[in-house]
Amino acid sequence: MTSDVQEVSGRFFDYIVVGGGTAGCPLAATLSEKFSVLLVERGGSPYGDPFILETKHYGHSLLRTDEYTSVAQRFVSEDGVSNLRGRVLGGSSALNGGFYSRASEDFVEKVGWDHEGVRDAYEWVESRIISKPDLTPWSYVAAFSFLEAGIFPYNGFSLEHIPGTKIGGSLFDEQGRRRLSSDLLQAGNPSNIIVLLNATVKNVIFDTNCTRYEKTARGIKFIKSDGSSNQTFEAYLNQPDNSSSWGDVILAAGALGSPQILLLSGIGPQEHLNNFGIPLVLDMGVGEGMQDNPGLAILADSKPQNRTPEPPKVAGITDDLEIIIEAGILPISLNATVIPIAAKIAFPESVGKLELRSTDPRANPSVTFNYLSSKKDQAQCVKMGQLLERVVRSESIAFFLGSNEHQNKLMSTEEELQKLCKKNVRTFYHYHGGCTKGSVVHINYRVYGVMGLRVIDGSTFLESPGTNPMATLLMLGRYQGVINKAKEPKRDKRGEILKEKESMLCKERNQKICQKSSVNFDRRL
Repeated sequence: MTSDVQEVSGRFFDYIVVGGGTAGCPLAATLSEKFSVLLVERGGSPYGDPFILETKHYGHSLLRTDEYTSVAQRFVSEDGVSNLRGRVLGGSSALNGGFYSRASEDFVEKVGWDHEGVRDAYEWVESRIISKPDLTPWSYVAAFSFLEAGIFPYNGFSLEHIPGTKIGGSLFDEQGRRRLSSDLLQAGNPSNIIVLLNATVKNVIFDTNCTRYEKTARGIKFIKSDGSSNQTFEAYLNQPDNSSSWGDVILAAGALGSPQILLLSGIGPQEHLNNFGIPLVLDMGVGEGMQDNPGLAILADSKPQNRTPEPPKVAGITDDLEIIIEAGILPISLNATVIPIAAKIAFPESVGKLELRSTDPRANPSVTFNYLSSKKDQAQCVKMGQLLERVVRSESIAFFLGSNEHQNKLMSTEEELQKLCKKNVRTFYHYHGGCTKGSVVHINYRVYGVMGLRVIDGSTFLESPGTNPMATLLMLGRYQGVINKAKEPKRDKRGEILKEKESMLCKERNQKICQKSSVNFDRRL
């Protein structure tokens, strides 16, 4: 691990992974078993920070935000909803509630993954950083309140995404220590991997000397993240002539970071790039298909208390998997907490977009989610409100709080809940899209029209998988790492890597991107 950009500048690697977050760390670890890997993270190390690592400080790291250095970077969508993104090695796994739940079998089928490979990847992650949580008094109260509200059956402890009330897996271990995606780097080959911290990628470097139609990623340009210097540094991919492999630049910078880097690299809507003077590399719909799961929360306690913060350990999944509800104890300051009962719409129809706000890669892009812009989402939000009111009115919560104030209130009317939804819609921090599969990336996560460039993170999702997407992002990093690790370059009889031939297959796709086939094109697929 290093923050010395000079140590990396000018060097060559088989793979360059941009983003040391939930997907990037298991991906880099897996690739390093066989290849040289540079993992670039714009934030610093989480190790030694009790606000990140200790359960009793859960949520405290989200209270401290600044422009360049805080582990959580705050942004406000164009809808006016405040949100957060990770800026630390481990990404969101260093900040979130640590709730672990696999994607449904239907989701795996829908995205075209191999079921056996997915299962193996989940188990690889679970054997290293996932625990069965110890339940606290509040956890029992949450579970009973969900059951009282009609969220059946009770499934006990389960890692599967199934209807009913269940206890999920957790990043927090029996000693109350958070495990992180970055812990998975220990499973890699330390002699093959360099982790560069506090470095922000400006753009991907392309080589277009083959044909005017084909683009090939050759490396990255990056700067220091702290804003102290605008000096640009570069790192490169190994080439076939001087390496036993020819890998990729892989963007794993998240649903905001990956589309932002593509746009800054000249891949995106031409008119939008022209507004910032960015030379066009490929005209395609980067930034489209952005979604966030609309959420709603009702406070169980009317006044802040000074309870020990506690991540959610129990989830309720109801309405044909359409509504998901959780409840933790969150800090609002260093000595005050609240208990929000929060739910989200699992499959919203409303779609937004991401655009650049500036050419500074350290600045947040502009994001619009268009929360509750569809009538179906509005109706689902009313259902969420009704469910939340049933939960907070439960006997279990009344007993825990020593108060029946919610039970004494009348249930809200549908019109009142519609107003509540419109005024108080919030994020569940499960936003996704911007580099969606089938639009920006191929089924193999390769960016259309570009050799040597892939995107492997939540920006490729068309929906948020499972109860929480973290488990599936951890799995995806391992799963795609195994697939890419298994691929060998094609060689001649002397064992030398075959260079690409100029056989062209032009195929219309969206904006008529011309792509090239080669003797080792199947290796890249």
